[in-house]
Amino acid sequence: MLTRSDIHQKSRRWVVKIGSALLTNDGRGLNKEAMAQWVSQMVALRQQGIELVIVSSGSVAEGMQRLGWSKRPSEINELQAAAAVGQMGLVQAYESEFAKNSIHTAQILMTHDDLSNRARYLNASNTIQTLLEHGVVPVINENDTVVTDEIRFGDNDTLAALTANLVSADVLVILTDQNGLYNDNPRTNPKAELISEAQVSRKDIEAMASSEGGSLGKGGMYTKVMAAKRAARSGTATFIASGREDNVLPRLLAGEPLGTLLIPDLEPLTAKKRWLAGHLQAKGQLVLDEGAVKALQSSGKSLLPIGVKDMSGEFQRGEMVVCVNDKNQEVARGLVNYPFFETQKIMGHPSSEINQILGYSDGEFLIHCDNLVLAD
Repeated sequence: MLTRSDIHQKSRRWVVKIGSALLTNDGRGLNKEAMAQWVSQMVALRQQGIELVIVSSGSVAEGMQRLGWSKRPSEINELQAAAAVGQMGLVQAYESEFAKNSIHTAQILMTHDDLSNRARYLNASNTIQTLLEHGVVPVINENDTVVTDEIRFGDNDTLAALTANLVSADVLVILTDQNGLYNDNPRTNPKAELISEAQVSRKDIEAMASSEGGSLGKGGMYTKVMAAKRAARSGTATFIASGREDNVLPRLLAGEPLGTLLIPDLEPLTAKKRWLAGHLQAKGQLVLDEGAVKALQSSGKSLLPIGVKDMSGEFQRGEMVVCVNDKNQEVARGLVNYPFFETQKIMGHPSSEINQILGYSDGEFLIHCDNLVLAD
């Protein structure tokens, strides 16, 4: 089992996510002094052989400051305009600070759509891998200038976790304005205790995490816990720590008891299954009977059409669908072999009848086990 003392010896690739409240000094423009300190810390990590990928918030907040807006806009076009303006200052700040140490940076803007497409996912992975091989520090952000709700990651904690999966990171560090995960909300309960370490599969850590976020950020502690669970799919350990703690990154590398370490304690998924699990939006839903649920969860089998009781949505062959039980709890998700209208015809029937019902057969499975991943 991974411990803090293992981090220095066993980790070589880190994803560091810095939130809006830290980067923008709670909305008052980019905190360049703080950014310089984090960059200095990351340079120190580089000198100890750590490859770095940054997932950075701050473009919308910086754009708001540049445009003189005191309140985050609700209109999508105004948010996109703020992101476009703010991205210039954000990237310029990182570039100038890293350049002081002769380190190049690269800007990568992504949407969920980019990672949902298998070819683009692999292209993104290869690009980042090449940048790291050349000593470049990639700076990743959601492409807020074009993103819509349908292709949004939702928050940069989620983007950071998917980035950790994308690059097979050893460690994900989520820097926030809190000291870590507490057993209760420290803002309302002064007796709340900091959790130093926990296995990511612990059921109670989700209940401990607050779902409240600040005025600038979209995520609370809950999104950070869920990010740790997603990151664990690639065997990535997650630190949730205060970005205001002095020299926090080198101290985490040294094994100091700062923040919360969420330890991956499940078998990592294969690269393809990590990609499948990263699909946040699905095109439809399949309701499974008890036998099908058991077959998927206990035996790792493929989904047959006979196990489907009901369905909804609009999907084509090869698109992502979510499989739920009769209590509407997610069981799995995967790429379906038949489009909606054909699935509607064959659901509840044995696979031997597919050809008779449809006039052809594209295989006995509705979702093959290679294209299916169980819910966390």
